[in-house]
Amino acid sequence: MHNLIKTAGLLTFITGFSLFLATFFWGSFQLTEKIVSKQISDEAKKNLFLEMGGSDLLAQESPSSFSFVNSLSSIFESANNKALEQYSLTSQEVESIAGKMESEEKLLFKMDATASAFGDDEADAFKAKALKDYGGWLDGREYETKEQLIADLENVSQSIKLYGVINTKGFDRYQQKALKFSLTKASGTGPSYTNPLLFIFLTFGLSIIGALMYILPKASEGNPGIKNNHIFHKAMTSRGWLGILTGTFLIAFYIFLYYFPEYMTNWVAMVDPISQFLSGNDAGQFFLYGFIYTLCILVMGIRMMIKYRHSPYQIVRTFSVMFFQTAFAFIIPEILVRLNQPYFDFKNMWPLDYDFFFGNELDKLQSGGGLGIFMLVWGIGLFMIGVPIFTYFYGKRWYCSWVCGCGGLAETLGDPYRQLSDKSVKAWKVERWMIHGVLGFAILMTIGVLYTYFTGASEILGLSTYKVRETYGAWIGAGFAGVVGTGFYPLMGNRVWCRFGCPLAAYLGIVQRFKSRFRITTNGGQCISCGNCSTYCEMGIDVRWYAQRGQNIVRSSCVGCGVCSAVCPRGVLNLENLNEEGRTDVPEIITGRLG
Repeated sequence: MHNLIKTAGLLTFITGFSLFLATFFWGSFQLTEKIVSKQISDEAKKNLFLEMGGSDLLAQESPSSFSFVNSLSSIFESANNKALEQYSLTSQEVESIAGKMESEEKLLFKMDATASAFGDDEADAFKAKALKDYGGWLDGREYETKEQLIADLENVSQSIKLYGVINTKGFDRYQQKALKFSLTKASGTGPSYTNPLLFIFLTFGLSIIGALMYILPKASEGNPGIKNNHIFHKAMTSRGWLGILTGTFLIAFYIFLYYFPEYMTNWVAMVDPISQFLSGNDAGQFFLYGFIYTLCILVMGIRMMIKYRHSPYQIVRTFSVMFFQTAFAFIIPEILVRLNQPYFDFKNMWPLDYDFFFGNELDKLQSGGGLGIFMLVWGIGLFMIGVPIFTYFYGKRWYCSWVCGCGGLAETLGDPYRQLSDKSVKAWKVERWMIHGVLGFAILMTIGVLYTYFTGASEILGLSTYKVRETYGAWIGAGFAGVVGTGFYPLMGNRVWCRFGCPLAAYLGIVQRFKSRFRITTNGGQCISCGNCSTYCEMGIDVRWYAQRGQNIVRSSCVGCGVCSAVCPRGVLNLENLNEEGRTDVPEIITGRLG
């Protein structure tokens, strides 16, 4: 009977998941002038958009998001070319400006003398102002040759093109990304737009029901306790074809989520009713992500509790990450938005929340009244005071295994893959360089961001602080934490991000290693070297090596998940908070007993 229920559950899950994939392509897109006016508030840019191809797009229906977004990309490119043609300094104008300086006894650049190089129309007025804004540093500069002056003017001209013209008269890449998503979503028609609640049930609903039908019967299958049910012989859990397929899907999902969300609008529209219920706003791609993220933790959390039902520690710990993700990371921030308060995840903190000190975030919190100031103080206090205190008493497990959303997903959705973590010394060396390198990068980026915020200067030692934070966000915040961190679960284990990249884990680990009461104690005389502990260590620690020697485990990477203890058949391993004295001692002799 159990097998029948599990088979039916698997088929139900596959049906729901297949419909979910189908809705990605299921819809058409029709742009209207009303949508353009609503999404592009700048009248001049709206007219430019319509002139350069937007009007033609109004008259046609696109059969897929791919063709629709491709048309939008062409329009934005044409619009930018038009703006550049109209508002950029021409070579003739550069020559003319340089020529006006030759009348001086010395080849001295005077900004006031450039006014006569331009006419009186709107484009010429923009050029004159842009030259002052981007070329103010030329004023009063003396040159030996006209060619040197022209070279500097050409550099100013390039800056005007890249920043002045595109940002103010055209569509920069940030505007394009936002508009591609908003225009595509607003223009969509199809089942997920017209019947979102029905398709929420047919996709998410069936997937959840099917997953639970497959998971729940495991509670009555055999005795409680860990079972090594051919984990290295199954295609899903041993880097087989099914695991590679799952990893490919996860990687593709994160690439679309972070870099090409405009193609996901059918999925985003499906969860609009839930977003409207919680925050009063339509859903964005990150609401969709948060919704799926939370469902994965809840459903796979049930699996986790059933699998480790012999361990009260694992049950309580799993319930904790389910609660914090659902309440603090998903529901409460959305309700805060409904109450016209800043969106804020009270359990997240710098440096994991790397944009906490970005200017726009600081302004948002400071303008949020008393609650906003409380959020700012809470965020600073959590990483400056909370981390050292809680980590001293409980180790980094208080956050990484009980509270953190990244850890919550790794411990639930990623649990089937924990045995794939590399236990080699080489991997340990790479891990230490990478994770502390990311922490250093986060610290330097934040210093640059705060420097810009308080001084207004956009460069430090010739390096653009905007470029640094953009690089961190794209490659670390999105690429490493998302694409690699989750997409590589079936390939490198479930804690790839936590082990190799998380700057907060590095910070917590430093405190845990050198100033903490937490350790995993071992009884070497009882160890039978079965290897369960090392196999199931998601952080790549060769636990057996320590257990055989009766040596405490105080590695900075240990997140205190306790699974090594839960899978030990002899009770060799125990998670303890004791006095610091003797925490890092190495026993001299290991026999059946000491002495």
